[in-house]
Amino acid sequence: MPETREAPSGQAGLAVVQLPIEGMHCAGCVATVEGALCEVNGVDEASVNLATGIAQVRFHPAVADVEAMIHAVEEAGYGVKPGEAAPASAVEDRLREYREKLRRFWVGLALSIPVVAAGHGDMLPGLMHVAAGTHRALWAISGLLTIPILVYVGPRFFTGGWAAFRRRTADMNTLVVLGTGSAWLYSTVAVAFPGLFPQGTAVPFYEATAVVITLAMLGQALEARAKGRTSQALHALLDLQPRTARVARAGGEADIPVEEVRAGDVVVVRPGEKIPVDGVVLEGRSAVDESMITGESLPVEKGPGDEVIGATVNRSGSFRFRATKVGKDTVLAQIVSLVRQAQGSKPPIQRTVDLVASYFVPTVMIIAVIAFALWYTVGPEPRLSYAMVVAVAVLVIACPCALGLATPISVMLAVGKAAEHGVLIRSGEALQAARALDVIVLDKTGTITTGAPEVTDVVPAPGVDAHALLVLAGSAERDSEHPLGEAVVAAARAALAQLSRVEAFRALPGRGIEGRVDGRDVVLGNEALLRERGIPLGALAAQARRLADEGKSLVLVVVDGDLSGLIGVADRVKEDSAAAVRQLKELGLEVLMITGDNERTAQAVAHQVGIERLLAEVLPDRKVAAIRELQGAGRKVAMVGDGINDAPALAQADVGIAIGTGTDVAIETGDITLIGGSLGGVVVAIETSRAAFRNIKQNLFGAFIYNVLGIPIAAGTFYPVSGMLLSPMIAGAAMAFSSVTVVTNANRLRLFRPSRL
Repeated sequence: MPETREAPSGQAGLAVVQLPIEGMHCAGCVATVEGALCEVNGVDEASVNLATGIAQVRFHPAVADVEAMIHAVEEAGYGVKPGEAAPASAVEDRLREYREKLRRFWVGLALSIPVVAAGHGDMLPGLMHVAAGTHRALWAISGLLTIPILVYVGPRFFTGGWAAFRRRTADMNTLVVLGTGSAWLYSTVAVAFPGLFPQGTAVPFYEATAVVITLAMLGQALEARAKGRTSQALHALLDLQPRTARVARAGGEADIPVEEVRAGDVVVVRPGEKIPVDGVVLEGRSAVDESMITGESLPVEKGPGDEVIGATVNRSGSFRFRATKVGKDTVLAQIVSLVRQAQGSKPPIQRTVDLVASYFVPTVMIIAVIAFALWYTVGPEPRLSYAMVVAVAVLVIACPCALGLATPISVMLAVGKAAEHGVLIRSGEALQAARALDVIVLDKTGTITTGAPEVTDVVPAPGVDAHALLVLAGSAERDSEHPLGEAVVAAARAALAQLSRVEAFRALPGRGIEGRVDGRDVVLGNEALLRERGIPLGALAAQARRLADEGKSLVLVVVDGDLSGLIGVADRVKEDSAAAVRQLKELGLEVLMITGDNERTAQAVAHQVGIERLLAEVLPDRKVAAIRELQGAGRKVAMVGDGINDAPALAQADVGIAIGTGTDVAIETGDITLIGGSLGGVVVAIETSRAAFRNIKQNLFGAFIYNVLGIPIAAGTFYPVSGMLLSPMIAGAAMAFSSVTVVTNANRLRLFRPSRL
C-alpha cells in the first residue's frame, strides 16, 4: 500500500499520497488519470507526471481513502503498482520495461520485413510481371504475417484504445488503433473481396499496419530507456548511503545492515568511511566531507557535540557518535522525499499544455475524418485508397507523446540536478517562478553572515601580549552566557589557551562582567562601563573607532584597573557571500539587504559584500511591507532568510528561499531550501530554473512544430504542388522518434553545471 503523508503546512486536514501508475503513454493518459482521481469523493487535487509515472494526490483522509483512488484508476483502464514508489527500483523498472518492449520491437521488425516485401512484390526483380493472382497471394501472405504483430507486438495499443473508448475519451492508443486497425481492415476486405472495389483499386497496405505498430513499439522502448535515465539523480542520492554500520556492542564492535541501526546506538566511523546515519559526535575529531549533501566543497571540522549527517564522508580521524535519526528521519531520506515530491509536481506551463492536449486528440480525429472525406470526394483515383492513406497518416503522425513528455522530464532533471548541489526546489511552481525573478532580498543575520558572533580582532594595549590578553578575557568569560562572552571563550580555546578558573564572577547587565583570574581583577565591558568607571580609551581610541565603523561590537578588557586591550566581535560574513552577490548581479538581478540590526553594522556588512541598497532596523512586519512595495512596482521578488523569524517575508515573496542547517532540511516556509546555507545556492537555483525553462521551451517548440507541420503534410496539403503523399510508414517513424527527440533534448540538462562550481 502506498504511504500516506501529511500535506505541507498551510493545508491543514489534508494528506498526500503518491501512486505509481502503469499503462500511461501520452498527455491524454495523464488527463484521464487525473480526471478519474479528481472524481473520487474527498480528493482535493491530483497531479500526474508522465515522466515518472507517479500520481501525487492531495485528499481529505476522513473522506477519501487510497483503495478508492486505486479503484478509480483501474476503472479508467490503468493500473497501480503495489507498494510505495521507490526511486531505487525506478531505474530497474524502466530497464526491464525497455528490454521487454525492445524484444517486441525485434519480433515486429522480423515480421515486418517480409510483410513489406510481400506487399510490394511487383517491385522485386523477377516478380514485376507476374499474374494478378500471384499478387493477391502475396498480399494474403502479407496479411497473415501482420496477425502476430497485432497479437504480440501491439496488443497494448488495442487494449488501451478499448479502455479509452469505454471511458468515452481518446488518447495516443486511440490514434494508433484507428490508424492501424482501419488500415488492416481495409486491406483485408480489399484482398478477400476485390470485387467490392473499382477495377484495379483493390490494393492493400498491410505494411502500414505492421511498420507503424513496430515503430510505435520502438518509440515506447526508447522512451522507457530515456525516462529511466532521468531517475538516476534520485538513484545516485540513495546510493550515497552505506549498506552497513559499525555499531558498538557489549564486548566489541559489530557490522550490521544500516536498516538495523536504531536511535541511541553508538556508531564507530573510521577514516575514509561514510557516516551511515545522522547523529552527534561523542568522542574523537575529524574533518567530514559534506559536499554530497550540502554542495559545499570544503570539509567541515567535527568534534564532541557536533552533529554529523548520514551519507557524508569521514576524511581524516576516527570518532564515535550517537545515532539520533535513522531510516526515514535522516537528512538523506528527507532530501529524497522532497525531491520526489518536487519531481512529481507541475509548473503552471504544464497545466496549459495538459489543457491543450485534452483537446488535441479529438481535434486530430476530426481532421482525419475531414481529410478522408475530401480525398474520397475530390481526390484522384483510386480515391478510396488515397483517402485511407491520408487518414491513417494523419492519425499516426499526430500522437501526442512528445507533447506530454516535453515539460515533466525537464522538471525531473532540473530538480535532481539542483539537489546534487545542495538546493532543494520544492515544486514545479517554484522552479518556474525562479526564472522570472529580478530582485533578490537578503536577510543579514544567518544569511549573508554566519549568524554566530566570532572574535575578529584582538588589539592589546602597548606592552601587553595579545595571547595573554585573550587568556585572561577567555578565563573571565568562561561562566558567561552572553553571546559576546561565548565568542571570546571560543576564540581563546581555538588559540589553544589554557583557561583559568574565575572567582568572584559577577555579571553587569547591559555593561559587561567582572571577576578575579589568577589573582588579578579583570573587567570586560562596553564603552559605557568604562565611562562609568572613569577609564579612558587612551592610545586605543583610534582602533576602537575603526572597529566600530566596521560594524563590530567592542569588548574592552580592563586588568587591575588599567585598559589592557580591546576585542572586536562580529557576526562574520560567510566566505562566499560576496562572490554570490556578484554572481547574482551578473545574472541581471538587483540585490537588496534587509535586517533588524543597527544602521552602522548593516552598512558595514553591505559594503563588505557589495550591496548598495539596504534597509536596517526593520521589524518582521516591515520586511513584508517592503516586499509588497517591490511587488507593487511590478518586480518579481525572492526573499532569502533563515525560515524562522523571516517566515512572513518568505511567504509573501514570489519565491521564498530558506537557509537550511544541514540537519533540518524540511523547512516548510520556503519554496526553495539551501541545505548548506551558502548564498551560492541562490545562484544555483536561478541558473537551474533558467536552464530548465530554456529546455522546456525547446521541447514544446519541437513538439508543437512537429504537429503543426506534420499534420498538414500527412493530410496531403502539398500533394497538388509536389505530387507526393506521406506514407503511413514514414508517419509512424516520425511519430516514434518525435518523443525520443524531446526526451533526448531534455536529457541535455544532465550535463548542466552551475557557473559557481
